[in-house]
Amino acid sequence: MTTTTKYIFVTGGVTSSLGKGIIAASLAKLLQAQGYKTTIQKLDPYINVDPGTLNPYEHGECYVTDDGAETDLDLGHYERFLNVPTSQSNNVTTGRIYQSVIEKERRGEFLGKTVQVIPHITDEIKNRVQILGKSGDYDIVITEIGGTVGDIESLPYIEAVRQLKWDLGEHNAIVIHLTLVPYLSAAGELKTKPTQHSVKTLMESGVMADILVCRTEHELPEELRAKLAKFCNVREEAVIQSIDASTIYDVPNLMLEQGLDKVVLKKLDLKSDVPDLTQWNQFLQRHKNPKSEVTIGLIGKYVELQDSYKSILEAFIHAGAENEVRVNVEPIHSEYLKKENVAKKLGHLHGVLVAPGFGERGIEGKIEAVKYVREQNIPFFGICLGMQMAVIEYSRNVLGLKDANSTEMNEKTPNPVIDLMESQKTVTDKGGTMRLGAWDCKLTDGSIAKQVYKTDAIKERHRHRFEFNNNYKKQIEAAGMVATGLNPDTNLVEIVEIPSHNWFVGVQYHPEYKSTVANPHPLFVAFVKAAQNFKKDKNSVSMAQN
Repeated sequence: MTTTTKYIFVTGGVTSSLGKGIIAASLAKLLQAQGYKTTIQKLDPYINVDPGTLNPYEHGECYVTDDGAETDLDLGHYERFLNVPTSQSNNVTTGRIYQSVIEKERRGEFLGKTVQVIPHITDEIKNRVQILGKSGDYDIVITEIGGTVGDIESLPYIEAVRQLKWDLGEHNAIVIHLTLVPYLSAAGELKTKPTQHSVKTLMESGVMADILVCRTEHELPEELRAKLAKFCNVREEAVIQSIDASTIYDVPNLMLEQGLDKVVLKKLDLKSDVPDLTQWNQFLQRHKNPKSEVTIGLIGKYVELQDSYKSILEAFIHAGAENEVRVNVEPIHSEYLKKENVAKKLGHLHGVLVAPGFGERGIEGKIEAVKYVREQNIPFFGICLGMQMAVIEYSRNVLGLKDANSTEMNEKTPNPVIDLMESQKTVTDKGGTMRLGAWDCKLTDGSIAKQVYKTDAIKERHRHRFEFNNNYKKQIEAAGMVATGLNPDTNLVEIVEIPSHNWFVGVQYHPEYKSTVANPHPLFVAFVKAAQNFKKDKNSVSMAQN
């Protein structure tokens, strides 16, 4: 639609966790709904090359793209809102920037010059920012800068933004600054000073905010907007209120009401139209007006922090809306699940999902959970490690291999039903070396998977080092657990099912990464449906007994 790619930079001030990713994704949705080809990228100021080696307690989940990039969880929001896949180019870290510059210096590309933050680091940042724009695939690139202005880590990014605004010229690059307008209950009023200081800090780096988005718990009165506009050098219509919402999926409509898209397009000298949010609002309507509800247990070891399983929780929202049912997700810490309390903790549930993860902690609790739901015929969904736990539980309690285990947990187990992948046995580096990204899978006739996907072949995203040990495949299948999805090239088992069970599916991949508002993941949709049916049958039996 446009001849020159336009750039929007989203910075944050006052405090972290204000929701820059959601504002960026919501704006992108509004621009996309007006016909502009839009993408979003995230610049993360930490020195890790990617978040793949970070503890989920530190940084939430690690999101994986089709091309195998381990990225920030905000990329998940971008994909869920836009229904467009992201890639390696959509997430850049300080670690990657410095690594690239140092590699160039070692190759002698700087011709004997002293390598410095300016121009070498900032030039590398500018190049990375423009990769997506120069591809010719997008009219508008939105770049979210992690952290808050004033952070020492963010300074090179802010300097790169200053230079890019100058290089690209008027109407080709703008800055949206997200800030906080706190309410002091003791004084009974909203305070603008934190925002003023935040904008001043940004200006000290030579960057002028074009638009202010103000996070607030209360409506911003006109006089307060006028005050902010005057003190922060922005027009009054460019002071946008971002009030707390009941769901992140409300934010595009809230930003539309505030006119964020109009102000942005005017500043970029682009035509503004009425966004077509028909499909989005149909989803919201179903999400907010469920006809029934189910309770699904999420068994994991990071359940205290919801961001650790962000994509799973969002996939349940999408699948719930598709089934017109509210999915109440009950987090259950696997470390505290024992044989003695498993019935009490899981007996009331309509479905159980055993979550992905790494390491030994909480493993036996996950195995107890699988055993209980298998024996009680409760719908079960295992993802990655969850699928591996299902294989171990079945091997122990049905095949009678009492010492069956994964070599991840016990290298010397006599029955390694889950083992390190052959391709991983020579790997020593931890970062970015797992089996990552989208891989092919062939589905078996008559399986739940084939019925759900409605196709023979699928491509799903992975993040693992260990796999189903095919040396045990024949005896596990003979006992009643069937491999219904295989990688056509390596014969790696991707999906296991128990046909005699109500609904029992374990997958080696991460289906949650591909669930979006426009395309809820079919496995999550089917699992929620199975939970609904289980609840109905349970209620019918209960009524019959009474």
